Amino acid sequence: EKMDMVPDEAVLKGMKLKIGTAISQDGVTWGRVEGDDPSGACMVPKEDDETLVKNEKGELLEVPQELYCGWPEVVVNPVTEKEGDEATKDPSRDNFFMYYSTMLKDTKEKAIACGASYSGFAWSKRGIVLKPSGPLDGAGCARCNVIKKASLNADGLWEEGANGWIMFYEGVSSEDGKHRILAAESDDLKSWNKLGLALDVGQGDDAWDMKGVGSPHVIRLDDGFFRMYYTGEGVDGETAIGVAKSVDLVNWEREQAEVRFAFE
Repeated sequence: EKMDMVPDEAVLKGMKLKIGTAISQDGVTWGRVEGDDPSGACMVPKEDDETLVKNEKGELLEVPQELYCGWPEVVVNPVTEKEGDEATKDPSRDNFFMYYSTMLKDTKEKAIACGASYSGFAWSKRGIVLKPSGPLDGAGCARCNVIKKASLNADGLWEEGANGWIMFYEGVSSEDGKHRILAAESDDLKSWNKLGLALDVGQGDDAWDMKGVGSPHVIRLDDGFFRMYYTGEGVDGETAIGVAKSVDLVNWEREQAEVRFAFE
């Protein structure tokens, strides 16, 4: 039996997720900001049947109907030397990109879509950037995280390239139904090319994450490693958070996490 496959005759209810905005000055206390939608959300599922829409530059983009919008990932679009510092003041410039999980109404495919914004508050849809296309993610793509490519210099400091981003996302296999962490890359934050498997499920029945891994989040640390934090599921259905490390964003090695409670 294929897991995570949605039958054609299925009626989906309770899935109209929307994305909202909140701001904070200290990262602890947050206040909601009303979005353009009457509900107050800043990104809502596309429900009208007009699949071709114009962006702020007058370009026609294909934006299919969606059933929900969730799990947003916002990335700052850096200004290039060619553009100059004043570029961010151009209202037609995409200063921010938002990648979010959705399900296409027509095909019931789980996919990753993109939105863009000048201000970070008002957003316009840019269409689908990743769709199911192979055995590893044939049953769906969801919950992504984007990080800039970087490498250590001779002084042991991180240096970012002029261009180049890696997207880690959760792919659902059309063969065994398991969730795995896959990767894609981009030079412009608009077009993404799939790279394949980044982190597989744990090996062996006693592995705590042998049934599935997903929801990746990658950060860069001063010890010279990237760390990927992810959710995993065991054979008994219990879930937990794991960590893996890498120096190149390609080869990942699981680490044994040590948990310490603040009250100990």
